[in-house]
Amino acid sequence: MSPSVSRALARAEAQRLLAHFRALGAEEVEADILQPADLLLDLYGEDIRARAFVTEDPLRGEMMLRPDFTVPVVRMHMEAGRDPARYAYAGEVFRRQEEEDEHRPAEFHQAGFELFGARDPAQAEAEVFATVAGALRGLPLRAATGDIGLLLAAVEGLETTALRKAALRRHLWRPRRFRALLDRYAGRAPMPEGRAALLAAADPFAGAGPEIGLRTRAEVEARIEALRADAATPPIPQAQVALIDALLAIAEPAPRALADLRLLTHEAPWLRPAADRLARRLDALDARGVEVDALAFEGSFGRTTLEYYDGFVFGLFAEGRPDLPPVASGGRYDALTRVLGRGREVPAVGGAVRAGLAALLREEGR
Repeated sequence: MSPSVSRALARAEAQRLLAHFRALGAEEVEADILQPADLLLDLYGEDIRARAFVTEDPLRGEMMLRPDFTVPVVRMHMEAGRDPARYAYAGEVFRRQEEEDEHRPAEFHQAGFELFGARDPAQAEAEVFATVAGALRGLPLRAATGDIGLLLAAVEGLETTALRKAALRRHLWRPRRFRALLDRYAGRAPMPEGRAALLAAADPFAGAGPEIGLRTRAEVEARIEALRADAATPPIPQAQVALIDALLAIAEPAPRALADLRLLTHEAPWLRPAADRLARRLDALDARGVEVDALAFEGSFGRTTLEYYDGFVFGLFAEGRPDLPPVASGGRYDALTRVLGRGREVPAVGGAVRAGLAALLREEGR
């Protein structure tokens, strides 16, 4: 297909998806293309600059072309304060790509469905999954699911300091950095040479030269003391590291994954609430006609997406096309509502579809 035809098909598919979501009771909403950069930077840190287009507005300051719809829709909902609520949207989003190709363009059409304020989390998650999957019925897709809340619970149960837990939580969506920290905290990997030399120095400021930059000497001294305290912290027990390894290694049909998780809770009772959530979710999905026996569950799923997901996550992928990104993805993001709601939190779960990929699969199936 030529780029112009592909764009037209993607736009038409986005509108078809929007109509499908509206027919199920969702209210159509729109979002400004330009979003305040400071908000996105506060949420994701400077890493977002590598994934978003940044521009300067003479009146509003630094702005970003919207990388997705979820953040502006959450802002809109938290200001309105109407619970429960269902929203649908369709439009273009913009993401920088390291290697742009026809299937990973910097600008593409997205359509989505968001559900706020539902009292039963399992029913809400099942509704969103079934709604998004139902909108793509007939396409050759396979589904994968996971639960970021399970990994967060595993980190919270570790026998270590609050600072180490916070660092692991912060890097949960950066698998390599997370693994490096976990290995170091468990005593499996040595301290970085530069840090070891700094802590071994009798006077870390010897030969340091004049003070420059934003940090004061007192702040640097406090940081060095924190590093010394961390170096003196006992390693995380190997059994607890093995538990996290076992969680990340899960990759099987969801009912079997639940059974394995139940076995792990005998050694880690703090995981029981997460296991119970998974059980209720599978029951809710089954009640909506989802074939849960064939539904994949992966312990590591969702760790390379945007960082606002904090519970159930899912993706729909083109069968036999590993070259394509997910056709659809989504999950739970309660914590994001707390941040954007200035302390007020509501349950929230949603999903989004790359309309161009859905249109491509429809054309290939004709």
